[in-house]
Amino acid sequence: MDTKKYAAEAIGTFWLTFAGCGSAVIAAGFPQVGIGLVGVSLAFGLSVVTMAYAIGHVSGCHLNPAVTVGLAAGGRFPAGQILPYIIAQVAGAIVAAALLYVIASGAPGFDVAKGFASNGYDAHSPGGYSMVVCFITEVVMTMMFLFVIMGATHGKAPAGFAPLAIGLALVMIHLVSIPVTNTSVNPARSTGPALFVGGWALSQLWLFWVAPLIGGVLGGVIYRWLSDEPTGVVAGKTA
Repeated sequence: MDTKKYAAEAIGTFWLTFAGCGSAVIAAGFPQVGIGLVGVSLAFGLSVVTMAYAIGHVSGCHLNPAVTVGLAAGGRFPAGQILPYIIAQVAGAIVAAALLYVIASGAPGFDVAKGFASNGYDAHSPGGYSMVVCFITEVVMTMMFLFVIMGATHGKAPAGFAPLAIGLALVMIHLVSIPVTNTSVNPARSTGPALFVGGWALSQLWLFWVAPLIGGVLGGVIYRWLSDEPTGVVAGKTA
């Protein structure tokens, strides 16, 4: 049974990374009909909504090491399952980045050095934001993401609407933070593209693990303190 959960997490994270990063790499700046910042934000959010309905009943549809760690901190997920979930998520993101690289490199003039949807700070922040500002942004955005996830999946929350709330929260997060860090809030999503860009992307990858994990823990702990004991979520399920 656990094997199916790990497979679901790998497939779901593949979809999030491929659809989200793919929208940025392939479609965002396409001449005359590019989808832009709003389109990329929607792609990330919709990837979560669609997968939450598809695999939420299998694995909980975390798709994100920060979500897994945050849910554990919030008392919603067993600590012993954290590592295999994260391994599955990172594997899915790497496969997605590899496929995206194959597709994107088929276009003339493709240059992975231009970023390949990687996250960065200082000179590699889309808006030139400093490392400290980028760190704070990632912590706060991930914290609020976990806060929404914890609330939307609480036993007293309206049934069936959690995927929409979570997906829309991710859209809002991207609308705000794409100019700052290119938006991570997800270490797995950051790792996949960084492996293909190499160099600066790998050297700055630490921030997009540390900050989201801190934010995830904060979000989980704060919501656990704020709310009644969760009753409607079983181990591993968030959507």
